[in-house]
Amino acid sequence: MAVPRGFTIERGDGQVPLPGSLHTNRRLSQWLAFSEPGVVQVYTGKVELGQGILTALQLLAAEELDVPLAAVRVHSASTAHGPDEGVTSGSLSVQDSGGALRQACAEVRAMALQRAAEQSGVPLADIAVSAGCFFDRRSGPAAAPEMLAGLPAGRAFDASFAASLGSYWSLLRAAHLDRETTGTGQPKAAAARRWLGRTAVPRLDLADKVYGQPRFIHDLRLPGLLHGRVLRPPTLDAALAPGAAEALAELPAGVRGWVDGRFIALLATSERVADAAAASLAGRLRWLPGAALPDAHGLPAFLQTAPCQTTVPIERGETLSDAEPDTKPDAGTRHHARYFKPYLAHASIGPSCAIACWQGGRLQVWTHSQGIHNLRDDLVLALARETPALTKSDIDIHHVEGAGCYGHNGADDVAFDAVLMALRCPGQPVRVLWSRADELTHSPFGAAHLVALSARLDARGRITHWQHELWANGYSSRPGRAATPSLLAASQRAEAMALPLPINPPLAAGGGADRNAVPGYALPNLKVINHRLTVMPLRTSALRALGAYANVFAIESFIDELARARDECPLAFRRRHLDDPRALAVLDCVVQRCAWWAGRSSEPEGVGHGLAWARYKNSGAWCAVLARVQLGHLGQALRVLDLELAVDVGMVVDLDGVINQIEGGALQSLSWTLKEQVAFDAQAVTSTDWPAYPVLRFSEVPALRVHVLDRPDEAPLGAGEAAQGPVAAALANALHDALGVRLRSLPLNADNILRAVHAADAT
Repeated sequence: MAVPRGFTIERGDGQVPLPGSLHTNRRLSQWLAFSEPGVVQVYTGKVELGQGILTALQLLAAEELDVPLAAVRVHSASTAHGPDEGVTSGSLSVQDSGGALRQACAEVRAMALQRAAEQSGVPLADIAVSAGCFFDRRSGPAAAPEMLAGLPAGRAFDASFAASLGSYWSLLRAAHLDRETTGTGQPKAAAARRWLGRTAVPRLDLADKVYGQPRFIHDLRLPGLLHGRVLRPPTLDAALAPGAAEALAELPAGVRGWVDGRFIALLATSERVADAAAASLAGRLRWLPGAALPDAHGLPAFLQTAPCQTTVPIERGETLSDAEPDTKPDAGTRHHARYFKPYLAHASIGPSCAIACWQGGRLQVWTHSQGIHNLRDDLVLALARETPALTKSDIDIHHVEGAGCYGHNGADDVAFDAVLMALRCPGQPVRVLWSRADELTHSPFGAAHLVALSARLDARGRITHWQHELWANGYSSRPGRAATPSLLAASQRAEAMALPLPINPPLAAGGGADRNAVPGYALPNLKVINHRLTVMPLRTSALRALGAYANVFAIESFIDELARARDECPLAFRRRHLDDPRALAVLDCVVQRCAWWAGRSSEPEGVGHGLAWARYKNSGAWCAVLARVQLGHLGQALRVLDLELAVDVGMVVDLDGVINQIEGGALQSLSWTLKEQVAFDAQAVTSTDWPAYPVLRFSEVPALRVHVLDRPDEAPLGAGEAAQGPVAAALANALHDALGVRLRSLPLNADNILRAVHAADAT
């Protein structure tokens, strides 16, 4: 069996390995259909998050099948059809879903070619494909391929193709695709490709968004729609004080409300009435405080002293404690530093929203969840007491795009809110929309994260020992991964089901808090220690890049410190410790193509420059970053002037999509690094609106350039999260270059800059 190089995932399950998600979704009919003449139906288990995955899959299908782009119709994930590809996360969509679809299309193409040869008697080697039709290449197609490629779906297969040997639609029937993939189809070689990495194509999802057409879950309206709102306790264990029943009795006519433990639901026939009732009721409810939250200004100390589970995911060679003492003449030097990242919110522009409808034993849900199959599993768990007969087959979940999120935000929680309300209103769809305060306080956060780094350098300045120790909550409590549902309302109802503690995926699968804790340098002696907190004062789960953001920020800041301690060029120091040619290539690319890097010595005072790089998850895309910043008077915000990035994602599928993803990740990282942190006091999260939780503004966006190294013979790698960590470290290194003071705690805002300067003056 032949499979494309780089696509295969070794799973150890005894089955013949197939590329990406095809291994667990092996039937061709799960991926493709030719039921409508002139249209290729493509199904995916991944969802569109604004990352352009639907367009990338369209390109892959059009390329492998040789059909016009307009003939490919890509359907986002639904439990009612298509493959189950788990969660859309980890920058794996092009790699796993794209790899699977590419292989499936290659096999379908081979099947159709074989059938065309059998039916026509034309030798297989003499048959070519153009615009979905098969021709004897000796006589040529009825129209030039360039003409066919531009025809709209449904128009490319008319009488002008009478001379063809058939098309996918005439040669293949549904029964032909209802079988397992063999893995024998060979995707096109790089030289034969027309689309991948070469042509900018319109994004399938952008036109509606640009022109304000209904596309998001927030825009969806169904007949007879009811509008729901939820009131929640301020912390995970705050209790509802007596008096809620009396307050509910005073709701205005047309508003229905009830209390189920600490879950308070309201239903109305219009949004305006629902919002007014929720605001009025919130003012009459009282909550009894639970356990006090940690001191927001003492989070590093809290992380180090909280109960935890300690693991050592990697250890090779001797540890620092076993190394020779520093008293030896040739012992070199030891270095230590600590780096801190606060809790971060998703801060999605559109608050979480969902619609549910309960129809006589069947449940329909429309949601922007990134893991609809996992959500369905948790709905069955959460509803087991009241609907014991309900099974997964009784639930259809359909993905509808949301207005921004990369990670586990409130999408799954609000879907369960809508389901609970729909169960009380059979036959009527219920739409629940969270408020801005709900979104900023009740969605899971990205964990606070402390890193302690230690390194030993020999007398020649070579790193001989490295230790990376971290403290953080786990980075994933997504639905479908625990014995109890990871749905907020399930933990707040009268018969509460405890929220599961967030877990860390194993390092071999990308890791969680320890993602990218292993530096990408040639280090003979290495140890990583992971302290996963077993208490959860603030709810945490997956946020874009998981632990890679904090770990790369720490590692690449520390590498800069080591280089400067030796008075060595940070770029040269990195190169000296690298043996990965693709890492060296992205560093060389970004330096050589940057217009301002070579002239940095002539910059005015207050302008600084920094660099950083990482390979995401140590198995994904390579990304190198240069940053140019300007520091004005102390007490003012750091201004970022330029960001220059180079990225290697292997085979480029959609060049414009890769650039968009790197740009988006860089700007989100810029916002996290300069501005964002969850604020809270002893009793509640206090960053409930944009003034209290500021994010990057358009006026603060720097000049930004992305250089993409295309490697058409390599496997494609995801671009979505590659820039998060390197951007943070490059900014911190540039700030040090401008100020001469090192900031090791995020964000790099005016307050933290002042503290660092005063601390440096005090020493």
